[in-house]
Amino acid sequence: MKEKKGILLFNPRAAESRARIPNSILSLAASVQHAFDWVIVDGNLEKNPLEKIFQYLESGRFSIFGCTVMPGIQIREAIPFSAAVKKAFPQVCIVWGGYFPAAHTETVLKSGFVDAVVIGPGGDSILRILHALHEGQELQGIPNVYFRTDHGIYRGPAEKPLATGLFPELPYETLDAMYPLPLYLKRGFLGEHIMTFHSSFGCPSDCSFCAVPGLFHRAWFACDADTIVNEIMKVRSRWGCDAVEFSDNNFFVSEDRVKKFAESIKDKGICWWGEGRVDTLMHYADETLEIMRHSGCKMIFMGAESGQEEILELAGKGGSQSGEQILDLASRLRRFGIIPEFSFVLGFPAPDERTMLRRTRKEIRFIRQLKKINPDAEIILYVYSPLPGDDNQLQGCVRNSGLRYPDRLEDWLLPPWRDFDLRRQPETPWSNKKALRLIRDFETVLNAFYPTISDHRLGRAARALLRGLSFLRYITGICQFPYELRILLKLLHYRQPEKEGF
Repeated sequence: MKEKKGILLFNPRAAESRARIPNSILSLAASVQHAFDWVIVDGNLEKNPLEKIFQYLESGRFSIFGCTVMPGIQIREAIPFSAAVKKAFPQVCIVWGGYFPAAHTETVLKSGFVDAVVIGPGGDSILRILHALHEGQELQGIPNVYFRTDHGIYRGPAEKPLATGLFPELPYETLDAMYPLPLYLKRGFLGEHIMTFHSSFGCPSDCSFCAVPGLFHRAWFACDADTIVNEIMKVRSRWGCDAVEFSDNNFFVSEDRVKKFAESIKDKGICWWGEGRVDTLMHYADETLEIMRHSGCKMIFMGAESGQEEILELAGKGGSQSGEQILDLASRLRRFGIIPEFSFVLGFPAPDERTMLRRTRKEIRFIRQLKKINPDAEIILYVYSPLPGDDNQLQGCVRNSGLRYPDRLEDWLLPPWRDFDLRRQPETPWSNKKALRLIRDFETVLNAFYPTISDHRLGRAARALLRGLSFLRYITGICQFPYELRILLKLLHYRQPEKEGF
């Protein structure tokens, strides 16, 4: 009988600090574990991940090298490591999944060293690929799988995933044998031992700047409240977690599910954080918010994006969300003792420099107004970096600007593309140095005057020092060239949640 060869799943380094449970590839492992062997190499915990990958592949036990690739930091290992694997082990099928290959599928497959790309949740697709390779069959017909052939790129039939297959029981014990699970349960704002968990996928909304709608076809798939609680308590009883970060694209879609979860997890010693939408949470009943607070909900992340109607319209949130709604929710959550964490996206395409600067100054005034209403509100500032997407007003602005993504996958490792998707200072045709300086100077003063609560290492004395030195700048609005604050923030090793997590 022909030997069954399994899959090596690689999680490239994704952050400079705390490693998180690699839920995406652990879910793939759960989907194949009853039919094929699997191992994980975690670039966040290995000193030399490529050496470990080669050791596994040299055993001859694996037919697939599977790599999850998010835009940003993960491409720095995913690209060179995949190229090295293909050169050393040409018989191994290299499969990528995640948001980056979904957005740049043709570029990835034209590289010559990535054989296939899985679009969307990949458990069923990976299992089918493993069976096809074992039986010596072609990959044609496998849903949501694109691969290269001698005649070009073959696109498998698009198929919505079945919710029943998206939430297998995760093999924490097997992962623990490879990487002790406490390595993933590190201290942060939420608790001493924080786990991450995926309780849903997708989002029913259609934000024009986001990759999620295209990947999940505006569908939302979720496991029930009992399953969430059981998974959390399993990790708590065995490894002692006391807090949860939900990695969902939109945890709060169903108020009924959230309420049941909160009622079930209450009094179990678990604090938690999730991501939602302003317009969704504004419709939550006071009773639900009260239950959430008592259940351990400390903070909710929301994409405010902008307080300006014209920007919200451009971002695909016009009509359902408004600046007034953002302010109202900030005030409302303060009453319930839940910290709102709002992200703003600045630097959307503008017709001219004057418009860009006007929008930027208006956004800064709105954020200052928000902080008056709720000083505890956390503020995260991003600069818009586009992803290929559907035909809409925003994508039309991007195309008309003349922006062109790299044709070669390796070029994503070069400036300015290497850091393009980090949403800090992407170089785009509409980029404006004056606007970027306004954003970064204000961000520095804001971070000093209102240091993030998520930097648990920052003591009271350091916070008082930062607030004292930034007081006049923040009160007067004179934020230009805050070099003294940048130096102090650097000396204090200040951690921004958009870079380091919570």
